[in-house]
Amino acid sequence: MKSHKGKIDIICGSMFSGKTEELIRRLKRLDFAKKKYKLFKPVVDNRYDNNKVVSHNMNSVQATIISKSEDIYKHIKNEKIIAIDEAQFLDEKLYGVCKKLIEDGIDIILAGLDMDYKGEPFGSMPKLLSISHDVKKMHAVCFDCGETANYTFRINNDTQQVLIGSEENYKALCKNCFLNKIK
Repeated sequence: MKSHKGKIDIICGSMFSGKTEELIRRLKRLDFAKKKYKLFKPVVDNRYDNNKVVSHNMNSVQATIISKSEDIYKHIKNEKIIAIDEAQFLDEKLYGVCKKLIEDGIDIILAGLDMDYKGEPFGSMPKLLSISHDVKKMHAVCFDCGETANYTFRINNDTQQVLIGSEENYKALCKNCFLNKIK
């Protein structure tokens, strides 16, 4: 008999597209089905709560905080499902960690930005997308024109790639509005 190999499902898109809300929805379904899972979030994501994953709608789930991808190994016991919010903030080793976990039969649900505020691929997300079983691309509403948005635009002059924030630092834009802003 063939042993079960895990899979990676990814929820990605711009800020304000509902990625975390979708992740929480999936985790609540796992709770309902009485399936054991472990939720992780990077230590840098402290927007709403230090110990929970919290959506912009203020729905939340308790999480295990990690500072590097390899910390996941220390926290899993018998879980056959792990979830990670804000995966783009973890180090480049996340790809290798996820590959090993799926080889060990663990299913993974990742949520994160696929592009940074410049419209460039973000962190390990491109490599993870390439080995994912399923991808759900979430879309926001353009803050400027109301069309479908899939870009995150930074509204201040800070140039560091990682700047934790919400509407005080970012807005979701459609492609046309985004391209007009970065000219």
